[in-house]
Amino acid sequence: MVFEKVREILCDQLDLEEDKVTMDSDIVEDFEADSLDVVDLVMSLEDEFSIEIPDEEIENIKTVGDVVRYIEENT
Repeated sequence: MVFEKVREILCDQLDLEEDKVTMDSDIVEDFEADSLDVVDLVMSLEDEFSIEIPDEEIENIKTVGDVVRYIEENT
């Protein structure tokens, strides 16, 4: 459930095809997201899941799987 929602947000924000987004996808490397894209993504995730992601945690989030695990552990 969390993965599907994260994938939907990523696809909307970065104009991606759903089948290109996997748990192993690297957000910066695979999707060519820049720092502004990452900030926008974090804000959308915080709104969607009613969480706050501290800046020091953002640095540890590289893949879609990292995002999903963080959300599952903090909601």
